[in-house]
Amino acid sequence: MVNKWIEISQLINQEFRRKAAICDYEVGLLTTYRTIGRCSLFLKAENKKELEHALDISRQKDIEVAIIGNGSNLLISDNGFQGLIIKLGTEFEQVKIIDGYAYVGGAAKLPVVARSTSSKGLSGFEWAVGVPGTIGGAVKMNAGGHGSDMKASIESVDVLDTKTNLTEILKPNDLLFGYRQSSISRNQLVTSAVLKLSDGNPEESSELIREIVRWRLENQPGGQNAGSVFTNPKYKSAGRLIEDSGCKGMRVGSAEVSTKHANFIQADVGGKAQDIKDLMQLISDSVYSKFGIHLTAETEMIGFD
Repeated sequence: MVNKWIEISQLINQEFRRKAAICDYEVGLLTTYRTIGRCSLFLKAENKKELEHALDISRQKDIEVAIIGNGSNLLISDNGFQGLIIKLGTEFEQVKIIDGYAYVGGAAKLPVVARSTSSKGLSGFEWAVGVPGTIGGAVKMNAGGHGSDMKASIESVDVLDTKTNLTEILKPNDLLFGYRQSSISRNQLVTSAVLKLSDGNPEESSELIREIVRWRLENQPGGQNAGSVFTNPKYKSAGRLIEDSGCKGMRVGSAEVSTKHANFIQADVGGKAQDIKDLMQLISDSVYSKFGIHLTAETEMIGFD
C-alpha cells in the first residue's frame, strides 16, 4: 500500500512536472527559531496555479493545510504537523511601484518593500525595514513599529480562501485592523496587497532606514528568535513587565529570555519548540502573579493541541 503522503505528493507533482511537494520535511528550520519540527508534506508554490492545485488536492483528500510566510513569528511543534504546509514562492514575492502605489505579493519581504519604495521616492513604509516578515503575515497581524503599522498604508488586499479557492478584494474597512490584529482568518491567505504611500525624499528615507536599523541592532538581540513574543498591554510595555517580574535571563531547556530585551526568547541551536512554549507560559504566569496582567502572545502556533 502506498503511503498516504507519498500518494498526495505524487498527485501534486504530476501537475507541476517537478518534485515540488516533499514528504516528511524539516519545516522547523524555515522558522527563525530554527526548531526541529517536521511536517507530513511541504510545498513551495511558485505561482497561483500551483497554489490552487495543491489546495484542490488537499480538499479532495481532506487534509489540513497551513501557510507559512518567512517563519519569523511562528512556532512549529516538535511533534510536527500532520498535514500540508505551503510556502509562497516567486510570483508572490514581486514588488511593483506605479504612480504612488506599491503592488506587492503576499510573500514579499517587508525590508525589501521598505527599501524598494523609499528608493523610488515614496515615504511611509520605512518602519518595516527591521521587521523580518512578509506582507501576508504583516497584514494578518497588523504588524508595526516606530510609530506606524500596516493599517496606515493598506489600500486593498487580495485574499484567497484556502477552503474554497475563492478570491476577494478587501478594503481597510473590511480588515477591522486593531493593535496586532485584523479580520483575516486562519483559512484566508493574503496573496497580494496594494499600499498607498506618500511622496518622499529618497535621501531622507535612506537616512531614516539607517537609523531604524541602527536602533534595532542596539536594542534587540540577534540569533534565533521570533521578535517580540507578547503584545504590549494597554499603556504598558510587555518587555518591562517581563523584566520587572524577574524573568530576564530565565531559561527552560534550550530556550532563554533574552538578557538584551526581555520580550524576546532566544533558542539554542537544535532547540525544542516545547521549551519555548513552556518558557512563554512561565513568563505569562510570572507577569500575572506579579501584576495581575494577562499577556497575549504574538507568536503563531502550528501543530500544538
